[in-house]
Amino acid sequence: MSKRKVIVTIAPTGGMAHKSQNPHLPTQPAEIADDVIRCWNAGASVVALHARRPDDGATCNPDIYRHMNSRIRAAGCDIVLNNSTGGGVHGDMIRELPGGRWEIAWEERIKGMEAGAEMCTLDATTLNLSFGGREILMDTPLSKGRELAAGMKERGIKPEWEVFAHTHILQDVTTLIEEGHDDGPHFINLVMNVHRNFQNAMPFSPRYLQQMVDVLPRNSIFCVSGIGTSQLEANVAALLLGGHARVGLEDNLYYRQGELATNVQLTERIVRIIRDMDMEPATPEEAREIMGLPRVNAPLPEFSPAAMARPVKDRGQ
Repeated sequence: MSKRKVIVTIAPTGGMAHKSQNPHLPTQPAEIADDVIRCWNAGASVVALHARRPDDGATCNPDIYRHMNSRIRAAGCDIVLNNSTGGGVHGDMIRELPGGRWEIAWEERIKGMEAGAEMCTLDATTLNLSFGGREILMDTPLSKGRELAAGMKERGIKPEWEVFAHTHILQDVTTLIEEGHDDGPHFINLVMNVHRNFQNAMPFSPRYLQQMVDVLPRNSIFCVSGIGTSQLEANVAALLLGGHARVGLEDNLYYRQGELATNVQLTERIVRIIRDMDMEPATPEEAREIMGLPRVNAPLPEFSPAAMARPVKDRGQ
């Protein structure tokens, strides 16, 4: 009997944390690509990429995404590329509104679709975020969720639906899926334990996770982003419920209390746990099959790798 295959997503950077919080956080294309390749060799099959400007500010600049994507592919790494359309809470991604409030700029978010990735995150959610003394609106009414979903489908991009509560699943995600904006299986990322900073988000507990899994649309598969101290527990709970795992410094800066993590450490640990539970991490090819992706990625925009390609260990070795 074959072992169950588990998709391991590595989220190396995100659009929130800074190197001052963890010096291992990769923020520039070369260091992000190198970290991704190391995590791929450790067993990751999907990478959830965020882009950063040269000053480390968050951005969805498609040229920076192309740079990262091309560096990863030039090294012979076949990991599934997933670019963010959420962006972040600083840099290019935010603008001030009247009355001293802020919002994540819609015209910046949609740029994440323009860089040749196989997947893009689709936050079909409206949230108020609290960071650095600012209240930041992530405004995604159904009309904007529909625009993102339709834009991804036109480009052959599979959405990774990102949700923070039951209502996001039952309302916008289910509505858009029923309208035909995503061919199954639907890949849904359940983000938990950001309730202190994201209004209306769910804290993590096995009970709350079970409740969210219970309302997923038909023909769905899921992973869990357990934020902060919940990352390890949330991943184990997801595995027990038949889901997939996501780790990385975007979600959690620590390996254990008081010890800063690296992306490779977090990847290696979840892979050990998967194998100890008598499962096996999926290869990128197997992950594509599980998620219903084409086996061959659409061609990336031209980018010369000659000046930056480095030999890397073949994942199969």
